[in-house]
Amino acid sequence: MAPTHLPTRQTPVVEPEVRESPQTGEPGDHDRFTHYVRQRELERSRRTGKPVTALCGKKWIPDGDPSKYPMCPTCSEIVAESFSRGLE
Repeated sequence: MAPTHLPTRQTPVVEPEVRESPQTGEPGDHDRFTHYVRQRELERSRRTGKPVTALCGKKWIPDGDPSKYPMCPTCSEIVAESFSRGLE
């Protein structure tokens, strides 16, 4: 099951997405994780096929099953910090 999020009107809703074919090695580390993406950007990508940018900065075209991979620690940290600061 994918991580949950708490939508509010102050911050965009984010959903995890990831590439289907993870790579090994340091350059492709971000390919081995599920990432948080703004909902609006994910929907745009699904319509247009253009790449999205995760909260951690990774850019790619979502095409896989996010439940197959662990959550990106950088994205998770960014989400946790925003909730702890009350930016929910």
